[in-house]
Amino acid sequence: MLIDIKNILLPLNGSGDLNAVMQVALDFARRFDAHLSAVVVGSDPSEVATLAGEGISAGMVNEMIDTAMTEAQRRTIAIRKTFDTFVQEHGIRRVEPSRIGSSAGEGISASLDVLNGTEHDSLTWRSRLADMTLVPNLAKDSDPRGSETLHAILFDSGRPLVIAPPTPPKSVGRRIAIAWNGTPEASLALRCILPWAHKAEAVQVLTCQDYQRRGPGADEVVTYLRMHGISATSREFEAVNRDIGAGLLKAATEFEADMLGMGAYSHSRLRQMILGGVTRHILEQAQLTVLMSR
Repeated sequence: MLIDIKNILLPLNGSGDLNAVMQVALDFARRFDAHLSAVVVGSDPSEVATLAGEGISAGMVNEMIDTAMTEAQRRTIAIRKTFDTFVQEHGIRRVEPSRIGSSAGEGISASLDVLNGTEHDSLTWRSRLADMTLVPNLAKDSDPRGSETLHAILFDSGRPLVIAPPTPPKSVGRRIAIAWNGTPEASLALRCILPWAHKAEAVQVLTCQDYQRRGPGADEVVTYLRMHGISATSREFEAVNRDIGAGLLKAATEFEADMLGMGAYSHSRLRQMILGGVTRHILEQAQLTVLMSR
C-alpha cells in the first residue's frame, strides 16, 4: 500500500514573498486531505553574540541582541498574520499544535507553532515525523537560516523535501519530470514522488549520459513506474554549455513540467558549493516546484 501524505511540515522563515509556498501548501493539503504543521523559528541571541567578535563591548553586544530580537519579533508577527489570513481565506480548520492528529480524517487542517531560536534542532526532529517538508524558495534576500533549515532537513530528516517556486504556480504535479542517474538518492526521490505521480497527467524520466552513475537505467525506471500503475516516458537530455543542471531544467521546461523530482548531492555538498553541481544549480535557478531526497 502506498503511503499517503497526511502531515506536511511547513517551516516559514520569512524569506521574501510567502504567497508561492502558501499556494503550494494549499494544493498539497487539498490533494492529500492533509494537515499543515507550520512552524516559525525565532531569533537565537547566542548567534548574535557569536558573530559580534572581539573588540565589541558588552553594551554593544546587548544592543545588537535587542535589535535582533526586535526584528525577529516583527518577522514572526508578520508571518503569523500572513498565515492567519491564508487559513481564514481558504476555510482551513485551525487546530492547536498539541491537538494535531486528534481529528484526523475530518478534512484539511492547519496549526502554527513558534519556536525559540535555540530550538532550531527540534525543527529537524519534527521533519522526521512529517510525510514531507515544504519550504519557501531561497530568495536572494532571504533569512540566511532559510538555507540552513533547507539543508538540515534534506540531510537529517530521512524524508522528502519540497521546495516551492519563487512565484505562485498555476499548477503543481500535473506534469512531473523525474531526474534519474541510478544513485540511491535518485531511487529515494523516485519512491517519494509516487503519491504525486499517481495523480499526474503525464510523467517523464530524464537522463543524461554525463549525469548517469552505475545503477538501473531509465527504461527500468519506466518499468518500475508501470508496476505502480503509472504510465511514463523517458528522454535523454544534453548538458547546456557543459552544465547538467541547466540541461535538466531545459528538458523539464520542454516537457512543460510543473514539478521535478530528483536526488540531491550525489557528490558532497562542499564539493558542489565550491565547484558547482546539479543540486546547487536547481536550488538557485529552478522556477518550478522541486522534490528532493538525500
